[in-house]
Amino acid sequence: MAIAHRPKAEPSPRKAEAAPRKVLVVLHQQCSSPGRIGRLLGGFGHELDIRRPRFGDPLPKSLADHAGAIIFGGPMSVNDEDDWIRREIDWIGVPLREEKPFIGVCLGAQMLARHLGHRVRAHPQGRVEVGYYPIDPTEHGHLLCERRFPDRVYQWHREGFDLPNGATLLARGHDFEAQAFRTGPCAIGLQFHPEVTLPMICRWSARTQERLDAPGARPLHRHFGGWLRHDRAISRWSSAFLRRWIDGAPPERPKAQGAEACALS
Repeated sequence: MAIAHRPKAEPSPRKAEAAPRKVLVVLHQQCSSPGRIGRLLGGFGHELDIRRPRFGDPLPKSLADHAGAIIFGGPMSVNDEDDWIRREIDWIGVPLREEKPFIGVCLGAQMLARHLGHRVRAHPQGRVEVGYYPIDPTEHGHLLCERRFPDRVYQWHREGFDLPNGATLLARGHDFEAQAFRTGPCAIGLQFHPEVTLPMICRWSARTQERLDAPGARPLHRHFGGWLRHDRAISRWSSAFLRRWIDGAPPERPKAQGAEACALS
């Protein structure tokens, strides 16, 4: 009896590996929160990998297992001599080398500027930004996502920086010039706080009331009034911006005006 030979089954194609869903979140106080940004990323389906290097948490040597990373703010200065601050500034080279989506918020933006070789310093007249302030978005800022860049934002800082060499200015301020910038394909520095919620405003103002007395600070009632007037626009922009950023989508390029094309990007 002849034995029928069955043809060998074709090997099944390997399933494409799923894109990493974790987002590294770096915080600097035990009570710190990623606020609105954390809530939005969770709503997009991302897991937050929260670490506090100040209290001994290690930072990963690679972001291969992460979709991106965000360094948030804190009351300390990048000019402090603490070892963990130096290590965190140096670590920013990881997302830059790997071209992973990265955001620095307030202190995180100052760390990014310092990593790029720029000085971070106090205002020459000792002024601060604490509360809601107007900023002037550039055309590049408006093209980060489909929502226009907000022109009133919440601030809480006493130091600032100039635009790092080779970076693209996204928004400028009055007392502190560089309010937002992009470097490389997907690294963003934001001097202001798009993550802030109303409970966070209450908590910050209660714990550091002396900041409200510094030159240039807004009185507390204007913080609450500013939240009522401006937070909806900031929230809508934050959602559109974060969705595009975490997908690694590059910003659109400004259209040429006549014979001249904008060469900032």
